[in-house]
Amino acid sequence: MRLNTSYRQIMAISAPIMLGSAAQNVITLSDNVFLYHLSETDFGAIGFVGVFYLVIAAIGYGFSRGGQIMIARRMGEGQPYEVGRTFYAMLYYELCLGLVMYAFMHWGAYAFFDYVLEEQVILDKSMEYLDYRSWGIFFSYTGVAVIALYTGVARTSFIIIDTVILATVNIVLDYALIYGHFGLPAMGIGGAGLASSIAEIVAFVCFFIYILFDRKNRIYRLFHLPKVDLSLIWQQFKLAFPIVAQAFVGIGSWFVFFAIIENLGARQLSISNLGRNVYLILSIPCWGFASGINTIVSNFIGQQKRQAVVPIIWKTAKLCWATTMAVTIPVVFFPHQLLYPLLGSEDMSLITESRPVLYVLIPILTFFSIGGVFFNGLAGTGATQFGLMIQVFCALAYLAYIDIVVNYTSLGLPWAWAAEIFYWIVMLALTYWYLKSKKWYGLKV
Repeated sequence: MRLNTSYRQIMAISAPIMLGSAAQNVITLSDNVFLYHLSETDFGAIGFVGVFYLVIAAIGYGFSRGGQIMIARRMGEGQPYEVGRTFYAMLYYELCLGLVMYAFMHWGAYAFFDYVLEEQVILDKSMEYLDYRSWGIFFSYTGVAVIALYTGVARTSFIIIDTVILATVNIVLDYALIYGHFGLPAMGIGGAGLASSIAEIVAFVCFFIYILFDRKNRIYRLFHLPKVDLSLIWQQFKLAFPIVAQAFVGIGSWFVFFAIIENLGARQLSISNLGRNVYLILSIPCWGFASGINTIVSNFIGQQKRQAVVPIIWKTAKLCWATTMAVTIPVVFFPHQLLYPLLGSEDMSLITESRPVLYVLIPILTFFSIGGVFFNGLAGTGATQFGLMIQVFCALAYLAYIDIVVNYTSLGLPWAWAAEIFYWIVMLALTYWYLKSKKWYGLKV
């Protein structure tokens, strides 16, 4: 499929991905909402271990992005018969990676959490969650490989259906397993982990059935199981590793952020966790457009249309900003009315105390919606090594800023959150400079 520069096609590709890329956000959000009503301790714990699992999930997602970029490039070059071989190379690697991550969560996570956490109750509840969540990683990693396949060929419509199934199953099972309804045991935070793993299994099965009956995918040779192609896996690894490192650095910075905030006490951790959940909801459009621009840019380069890359990234960024602000402004200015259905209780003090943090989300999401699209457009060119250098530089400055604000000043949480603003401003400036320099013109994918 050869793509064009219309706003309609940008939305046609990005809107389903917007929901599909929200899969982990939906799971994290529903876990957080139900545990918020269980106890503040559980809510604080899921905020911490939830970020940890997002790092694990982001590693698999990052490797799938390498496959997505390569698949989009083959489609732009008019070689759809190469898609299946590229997909299976990605899938083989994801399964091996899932085994490594499962082993780490099952046998190594306790020592890691014990090192970074001070409160024993948060540690115990975090491990209870991971006991049930860890084995779902195999279906999570396989799922992102399938999503990368359909995103790379710009056929994203079923991603919406699959995400709705995932969200519905997770919400129903969260309600049943956390509180003990429908004859099931009340498992608390462990129930949240079990519900999320089962939901990912159901979503994967639904996507697998769809692939079996999707006649349009015959041209990709998905039903010809190829041998393990180590050279192709290595090619994907070299392209994707910087993306994975970027995700690890980016979300890992969040993990360190929460570890620093945990030193301020459970209340500050809960306020930040609420802010993070709102951030996750409001950033869904950003992730959708960011993933979509990977496919569009790589496809354009495959068509030898490099001169159209920066204009299409800018078009996508404007669309992303407008969509993000349309959902951000009402939530930020009317949090009690819009968050009450999710977090309502007689004591609304947590929402009230979080308002200064919520106000900071407007400038954060402004620069994130633009900078995130440009940065992912950069990845679509294949310049992932330079992207990693940018991310490492920005993350180190980000963490240094947070450490100074939290540990050496009394400026409070809003100023700690403001680190995100400076992070995305610098990210946008460096990415835009590199794209305009045209140093990426000769890169091969």
